[in-house]
Amino acid sequence: MLRIPIRTESRNYEAIIEHGVLARTGQVLAKTLGNASPAFVITVLPVRRRWGKALSRSLEAAGFSPKFIDMRDGETHKRLSTIDQLAENMVRLGADRKALVIAFGGGVVGDVAGMLASVYMRGVKLVQIPTTVQAQLDAAIGGKTGVNLRTGKNLVGTFFQPELVLIDPAVLETLPQREFRAGMYEAVKAGIIGKPALFDQLAKIPIKELRQDANFVTRAIAESVRLKAEVVSADEKEGDLRRVLNLGHTLGHALEAATEYKHFLHGEAVAWGMQAAARIAVDTGVCDNATYERIRDAVHTWGPLPDVNIQNTKALKLLRSDKKTEAGTVHFVLPKKIGKVEIVKNVPESVIISALAEIRRASRA
Repeated sequence: MLRIPIRTESRNYEAIIEHGVLARTGQVLAKTLGNASPAFVITVLPVRRRWGKALSRSLEAAGFSPKFIDMRDGETHKRLSTIDQLAENMVRLGADRKALVIAFGGGVVGDVAGMLASVYMRGVKLVQIPTTVQAQLDAAIGGKTGVNLRTGKNLVGTFFQPELVLIDPAVLETLPQREFRAGMYEAVKAGIIGKPALFDQLAKIPIKELRQDANFVTRAIAESVRLKAEVVSADEKEGDLRRVLNLGHTLGHALEAATEYKHFLHGEAVAWGMQAAARIAVDTGVCDNATYERIRDAVHTWGPLPDVNIQNTKALKLLRSDKKTEAGTVHFVLPKKIGKVEIVKNVPESVIISALAEIRRASRA
C-alpha cells in the first residue's frame, strides 16, 4: 500500500494507492473516519454495475450503510441542475449533517459529488474513490469541485478537500481503450511540469504496451499524484504556484466548450492544449524548438486525436471567459523545458491564433 500525504490549510489527508484496495474500502474508511457514518455513494450506472457490489460488501462489513445514488455521466451533465437532483435524493434517503458522500466514478462524478458534499447542509464528509485514469492521477486530488455553465467549463465550484482518496488501479481494467489513453495524457502533463523521467518513459511506450504493464500504470499514477500533492500542499486555492497544473487546460477547456463537451474526452482536449502551449512557448521565446518537438511527438505517440475545428473568434471568446482569466488577461502555462514550466500572460492574439492553426493542421494530417 502506497500512502501519499496531501497537507493543506483546510485538511490533511492521504491518497492511498493499492491494487485491489476497493475490496477493503470499508476497513480503510473505518480506520480513517472512526465511527461508521451513513454513506451515500454518488456514481454512474456502468461503474455501479461493474464495481458496486464489491464496494457495497466492503462498506457493509465495516458497519456502514451504503445507499447508491446514480447520476448521468459526461460533461453535459456536469451542471447545477445535477447538484440539485442529487441533493433532493439525499434528503429523500435521510442524509443529515453526519452523512458521508463517496464519489465513486470518473472526473465528472468526482467534481459533482465533491461540490455536493461541500454545500449539502453546509458541508458533509467526502471520500473520493476515482475509477478512471484521469480521475486517479489528477482530478480526485486537491479538492477542486465544480460544474459547467454554457459559457465555460468549471465556472461554478468550490475548494473542498476530502477525508481520503482511495485509488485502486485494478478498476481501470474495464475502461474502454479511448478513455484509458485520454486519461494518460494527464500523466504526460505531470511529466512536463515536474517529472521529466516519467515524461521520457511515457513518450516512447506504445499505449497498448503501457496498459498491459500494471506496475508501470501504478507508477505513473503515483508519480502524478505526488506532483499534484506537492503543488496543492504548497498552494491549496490556486495562487500562482497551483496554476502550473493547468498546462494544456487553457485551450483544452476552450476546445471542450466549443464542441459542447461532445467531441473530445477531457484528456484529448488537454493533449491538443499541451501541443498548442508548446507552440506558443516557442513563438514567445520561452522554450526552444527541440522541446516543442518532444512534446508534439509525445502527444501523437499514442495515435490520432479527434479533429480540431474550432474557429479563432470562438476560441478567443472562450479564452476570455475562462476562470483562469483575470481582468481580461489570459494566463498560459508554458513549458520552458521538460520538467519546468512558467506562467505567462499577455500572449499576443496572433500567437494564439497561430498555435490554433497548427493544431488544426495536425489534426487533419
